Amino acid sequence: MNMLSEYPESTAIIRFQDCDPLGHLNNAKYFDYFFNSREDLVPEKYGVNPVTFFKKYQSGWVIYNHQISYLRSALPGERVAIRSGIIFYDHDTVVTEYLMTDLSRQQLMAVLWATSKFIDGKTGKKSTHPEEVVAFLERAYIPGADYHPTKFQDRIRVVKTLLSELVG
Repeated sequence: MNMLSEYPESTAIIRFQDCDPLGHLNNAKYFDYFFNSREDLVPEKYGVNPVTFFKKYQSGWVIYNHQISYLRSALPGERVAIRSGIIFYDHDTVVTEYLMTDLSRQQLMAVLWATSKFIDGKTGKKSTHPEEVVAFLERAYIPGADYHPTKFQDRIRVVKTLLSELVG
């Protein structure tokens, strides 16, 4: 089975107001599209709202690293597919991969790896994932991404191949 089929997916329309004067989606706006998609998909797919964890444990994830590659511009009015999945986690860290493709899922437009630490809201220091959070991470984890922080460009090549197999 193609691992990309396991990623929750949504679609979006690129809004004119989010584009630069050249008619391309503004680089910073990719983050908005990715994070809004994830926020909508996680409760739907996994029955968990991360805000519940924040309130219950007074802790949450703080992104401390992004790796992003813009491969093809998203254009005003274009419909895109957005997939996201957890490709790595341990006792206090999560890496979420975000993929944006054209609606046919044949052209990879952008790839983002967002790395987060679980932070105690009272102390502002790293905290270990509670058992309930680990159970969610186990359900949301997408195996097969072969995550290595220094291999981002290699991952892009693999995703392009997987997309061609998924559509093909």
